[in-house]
Amino acid sequence: MSDQDLLKFFEMMKRVLRPHPWHGIDIYPDPKNEDILNAYIEIISSDTVKYEMDKKTGYLKVDRPQKYSNILPALYGFVPKTYCGEKLAKYTNDLLGRTDLVGDGDALDICVLTEKNITQRDLLVNARIIGGFRMLDHGEVDDKIIAVLQSDAVYSSFKDVSECPVGILDRLKHYFLTYKQIPGEDKAKCEITHLYGPEEAKKILALSVEDYNDKYTLQYLQNKLME
Repeated sequence: MSDQDLLKFFEMMKRVLRPHPWHGIDIYPDPKNEDILNAYIEIISSDTVKYEMDKKTGYLKVDRPQKYSNILPALYGFVPKTYCGEKLAKYTNDLLGRTDLVGDGDALDICVLTEKNITQRDLLVNARIIGGFRMLDHGEVDDKIIAVLQSDAVYSSFKDVSECPVGILDRLKHYFLTYKQIPGEDKAKCEITHLYGPEEAKKILALSVEDYNDKYTLQYLQNKLME
C-alpha cells in the first residue's frame, strides 16, 4: 500500500468511525487559521475525579479520584497530534541549563479559560493560545498551555496571559503544584519555572508537533498495520 493509498484509507475511515482524539483529529479546525486550535477536554472545573484519555482506545478513563479538595479553574485537556518528546525536552534543558529533563511522553496539555459552566467532558472546543507555564514533574517536561475559549464573553478578548487576572493564574498554578501532593510531605512533586506569553507558547506547540511527527509517522502507522 502506497503512502497516498494509506492516507486515503485513513480519510475514509474518519467518515465511518469515531476518530481517536489524539491521532484522528487535526490541530486546527481551519488549516488556514492557525490562531484557533482544537482542544480535547478531559476534565471540567467541577470534577473531583481525574479523567484521562486511554492512549490505546481513545476513550476517557478514571485515572484516580482526587483525594483532596483540588478544583481546576478551567477546562483541561490536550492538543491533538502533539507529543512531548526529545525536541521539547532538549529545548527546555537548553533553556534551563540542564541535561537531565525528558519529555513526559504525553500530548501537550492545555487549560481553556471560559466564564461558561460547561458540564460535559469528552468534547472538542475551539481555543486561542494566550500563554502558558513551564512545569517540571519529577524530571519530566510537562508544559501547560493557557488558552481562551473562542467567542467567550469574558475571556475571548484576551490576547496575552498578562491580561489574565492574577487570581486565575494563581489558582491554576496552585492546582498543578498541589494536586499530587500528600499532606505532610515536604518534597514538592512539581515545579513551575516560567510563565510565558503566546509567542513562547506557540514555540512549545511547534516543538510538540515536531515530536509527534517524529514518533507517529506514516512508516510507524504502516508498521502497526502489518503487526
